[in-house]
Amino acid sequence: MSGYLRIQDMAASDRPRERLVAKGAAALKTEELIAILLRTGTRGTSALDAARQLLDRFGSLDKLATATLEDIQAVRGLGRDKAVTLKSAFTLAQRMAEELPREAPLLDTPAAVADLLRDENRGCTLEQFQVVALNTRRRLIRVERVSQGTLDTLLVHPREVFRPAIAAGAASVILVHNHPSGDPTPSEADIKVTRDLIRAGQLLRIDVLDHVILGRRTEERPRDFASLRELGYFYT
Repeated sequence: MSGYLRIQDMAASDRPRERLVAKGAAALKTEELIAILLRTGTRGTSALDAARQLLDRFGSLDKLATATLEDIQAVRGLGRDKAVTLKSAFTLAQRMAEELPREAPLLDTPAAVADLLRDENRGCTLEQFQVVALNTRRRLIRVERVSQGTLDTLLVHPREVFRPAIAAGAASVILVHNHPSGDPTPSEADIKVTRDLIRAGQLLRIDVLDHVILGRRTEERPRDFASLRELGYFYT
């Protein structure tokens, strides 16, 4: 067939397997790596041709990885065994990615804290108080809900606040609670609780970095949270 070149007819230095051995997998094009998985082509279609057709058909590795066996087999030269091989390879790659340790979120601004907990607190009809435990680089260790109050009152004890932080080996914490009314403006009780917990944290050598109150956005209030540190309440 005109224009058809079998891999075995290529110069040894141009064959995908030999190139991988000589130069390493990173030096190969995506189509060459796929061709190695396919191993062989069919009459009139080399493994490289089939690999190129796969990439043309699906457009990206991500779409190819999520394709069904039937979709893969629709490409000329690919039968069930080759489709199964590709599906297996992509599934292994996905599982490897899931095993890789992901760096915890950096919570160095009130906005980052609000982004982390906004959805969880949206729609809550009761105030709930949460402690965000951080490591020395201000990255998240864990979030612990320590108290749930009524619509107007929230009771927080330092013991309940710092127990999960101590258990997690936290270097610092950020206090978070929601205002079901939607207005994140701190109350006098919020300010008093914050200052009490700052002092308790100083005794335990666990810094209280901020107290973020979550509310809701309005046309007049585009920001749906308040930071007591930004508001100047962080002094004892």
